[in-house]
Amino acid sequence: MQRTALAVALSSLLALPAAHALSLQEAFDAALQNDPTFSGARASLVAAQERTNQSKSLTRPNVGLTASANATRTELKISGTPSASSNDNNQQAGIQATMPLFRPANWAQQEQAKLGEQIADAQLAAARQDLILRLSQAYFDVLAAQDSVSAIAALKKAVGEQLAQAKREFEVGTKTIVDTHEAQARFDQIVAQEAVAQGDLISKQSALSQITGRPTPSLNGLVNKPNLRMVEPASMEDWVSQAERGNYGVVIAGSSLEIAKRDVTRSKAGNLPTVDLVGNVGANRSSGSISLPRSSTGNSATVGVQMTWPLYAGGAIDARLRETIALEDKARLDLEAAKRAANQGAKQAYLGVTYGLAQVRALEAAEVSATSQLNSTRLGYQVGVRINLEVLNAEQQLAQTRTNLLKSRYDTLLAGLRLKSAAGQLGDEDLKAVNAYLSPVPVTPEPVVVPPSPAVKPPPKR
Repeated sequence: MQRTALAVALSSLLALPAAHALSLQEAFDAALQNDPTFSGARASLVAAQERTNQSKSLTRPNVGLTASANATRTELKISGTPSASSNDNNQQAGIQATMPLFRPANWAQQEQAKLGEQIADAQLAAARQDLILRLSQAYFDVLAAQDSVSAIAALKKAVGEQLAQAKREFEVGTKTIVDTHEAQARFDQIVAQEAVAQGDLISKQSALSQITGRPTPSLNGLVNKPNLRMVEPASMEDWVSQAERGNYGVVIAGSSLEIAKRDVTRSKAGNLPTVDLVGNVGANRSSGSISLPRSSTGNSATVGVQMTWPLYAGGAIDARLRETIALEDKARLDLEAAKRAANQGAKQAYLGVTYGLAQVRALEAAEVSATSQLNSTRLGYQVGVRINLEVLNAEQQLAQTRTNLLKSRYDTLLAGLRLKSAAGQLGDEDLKAVNAYLSPVPVTPEPVVVPPSPAVKPPPKR
């Protein structure tokens, strides 16, 4: 029942609404529009740009309109005299303007905003690289799961044929029941593995759909015998040097250190005076009466320079300065940590490419050997010098070798992308280069060459 449900779910996910399989480039184009992580980095850049625009106001004039209206009634009573009262009305309106002349803290804050925009821009570029890596990993995970399902299906067919042959030979008396039991046990084991592989494929397709924002159809498969090449330059030291300079983690940490330095400058400015140019233009009208009505109007205009110098703030300014100095030290250490992480990441990715290529070459040779071994073992079984279990093991070994070969090719391609990412050089052209290794037609494993089996004859009568 569970295998049936998995098969139904798998067939529904593999149903193609379009006429072609999904390429890696098409999946990336969809992810650019639908991946929430990348879209969030893009929104952060817009916010940082607006913060830079806000910071420009720190060195520009501030102009404001003020207006007020007041009414006052006063009653005066002196002993022995008649009481007196007055009503006074006052209206004022004016325009005030302030132009910063000397505010070091504002200048430092403006520089911090620009550095923040640079960080957001680097974070967006890093998010694009991360999207390429996450998408490629998810894409190749689906391909690996498809390969596993295909390999198990081919192995199931081969073992099924071996089981049928063992039953026929047992019926005519040329083989024992042991061969049938061995083939049946191996067949049942493969059926269980098939259910697990189908479930894993559905899970991997779901993970890819979360990135692309659309259902995952069948994918382009890796071409037969792809010519995987070493990355350029071939020197690990060159990649490490580039990573320590161009890795986006290093770039972001460097800009963060500069922001921390500007924060120290702002804290030091807390002990300095600030100077502003202040201007005011206003109009005033007042009216009132005690015994006779009276009114007056007037206009005023003032301009001057205003200085403010903080003398003592309860120790807060000095404490803030010590805090920012400590944060600057932390930012400097974070930069060193980012350089070391980029160094290690570049080395690991480089080794992943070099040893991945070596593994691919070794597994390609192992595939040829496993195919020859299977053919020889089948022939030996047919002439009676090999047992059925040896044939089953040879079939299993060939299927596993082919699966491992495909997986090593995927891992090598991914290691090349990670190496470019560690150096801050991963771009769309690198994705296109990997996409060129994928075929628009699903690739199936090469068939196993099986020698023809001799006709089964009953044992001679005694």
